[in-house]
Amino acid sequence: QVQLVESGGGLVQAGGSLRLSCAASGRTLSTYGMGWFRQAPGKDREFVTAISWSGGETYYADSVKGRFTISRDNAKNTVYLQMNSLKPEDTAVYYCAATYRALGGIYAIPFKYDYWGQGTQVTVSS
Repeated sequence: QVQLVESGGGLVQAGGSLRLSCAASGRTLSTYGMGWFRQAPGKDREFVTAISWSGGETYYADSVKGRFTISRDNAKNTVYLQMNSLKPEDTAVYYCAATYRALGGIYAIPFKYDYWGQGTQVTVSS
């Protein structure tokens, strides 16, 4: 069993930056692919970014490409999401998730992830 806890959310003005963290306990994250998803009110949960267990593969939604960066520190059992040039449309609850499957072909599919955090709110004001 893996427990995931997100942190780092908050209120920021458009153009600003935030860094989210996802800390794991229970098992080492080093063998899990990790993803970040977000869900805005009234909308479905959507894929943001994902990273392979080694960090050698990363995937991004078109809407965040060039602005967001995912990284991981397996020694700290933590995954990060650096968000720059934030826009009001980035406002959502952000969730991290872990999957023991290889990411290829499934990284953007929520039900392919096995563990989820409780989410952290990100609000971007215009």
